[in-house]
Amino acid sequence: MLKVLILGGTTEATALARRLVGHRGIDAAVSLAGRTRNPVLPPLPTRIGGFGGVEGLVAHLAEAGVQAVIDATHPFADRISANAAAACARAGVPLRLLTRAPWMAGPGDRWIGVPDMAAAAEAVRDLDQGLDDTVFLTIGRQEVSAFEAAPDTRYLIRAVDPPEPMPALPRATLILDRGPFTLEGEIALMREHAVAAVVSKNSGGSATDAKLEAARRLGLTVVMVERPPGNGVEELRDVDAAVAWLEGMG
Repeated sequence: MLKVLILGGTTEATALARRLVGHRGIDAAVSLAGRTRNPVLPPLPTRIGGFGGVEGLVAHLAEAGVQAVIDATHPFADRISANAAAACARAGVPLRLLTRAPWMAGPGDRWIGVPDMAAAAEAVRDLDQGLDDTVFLTIGRQEVSAFEAAPDTRYLIRAVDPPEPMPALPRATLILDRGPFTLEGEIALMREHAVAAVVSKNSGGSATDAKLEAARRLGLTVVMVERPPGNGVEELRDVDAAVAWLEGMG
């Protein structure tokens, strides 16, 4: 049996876990970082919490006898991915990155590409908006505080869990929700809150892409935060490719 560790937290990780349940040649387990309070648990043995950096992950790979690792974390979980690349290189364990393709701007899109969240906040500050217009933050909860650089803007913040602590944004409205979202629902939400611009990470995938189509149809600006640079790890674009790679190793 090939011992496999899946670094999870995405729909792709859950889909891969489902494919590997009861597999005759692969014994897989999943690790979740624990940043979401009530995560959707995959149907495989699952541990929650960090490893303690590169050294801790190296130790875990040895103790658990892991023979292959699939990094299926969020495209913006750059610290976890960097630690996985370093630990697997040190331990001599093969590693692949299972990641969705990034979104691409198309006809009718009004995107402003920025390299990081600080630049996104600066772009929001520079937008020519009226006092009654709203900026829709669809970036999760961990980096909302970057927008304290533009505190006078009206914000609609959507996240699975509330930011801790809540940033000093006196005109912010918080919505707790988890995708996937529908196009009709996104259009209705943006109209209800008079959204003029959307801030998004370029996560890719279908669970939250309805907001981009809604912004396109409503003629809204999208401030798109591009992905952090990778670690040179070979990428797999879908679950079928990940399963094939693992079965080839076994």
